[in-house]
Amino acid sequence: MDPVRVVDRGIRFTEISSATLVDHVLRFNKRSREQKGAGHANVVAEVGGLVEGVLYQLETPSEIEKMDVFEHVPTNYSREVVTVDSQGEERAAWTYLANPEVVSSSLKPPCWYLDHLLRGRAYLSDRYIEMLESIECAP
Repeated sequence: MDPVRVVDRGIRFTEISSATLVDHVLRFNKRSREQKGAGHANVVAEVGGLVEGVLYQLETPSEIEKMDVFEHVPTNYSREVVTVDSQGEERAAWTYLANPEVVSSSLKPPCWYLDHLLRGRAYLSDRYIEMLESIECAP
């Protein structure tokens, strides 16, 4: 969700907006490749849940392939199309879902990783920011 990180990764976009994904929750249950016991973000289906995020309108559809490299598709994540609400409009968006082989329930996000998510705070509700800030992170 960190706009600076997206730019640093060379991903070109024309617009940024807030987005919500209903009937899903954010979990940090994708095992980190670098840090034992650490978890990275994953979106999990759960009735009644709500995930807030940042939606990037990419310059071209092929820009998403640059992100695939960082998300280690298809080994760690699969890239899926979901329907999000952005400014009252339903839009199709790509998101990354952790593959079952790399999921574990007893993980915590590294503090630096959680900080990257919080750098998208301009696009998140106060309630969602508070929820992210309350998550216990791994040093």
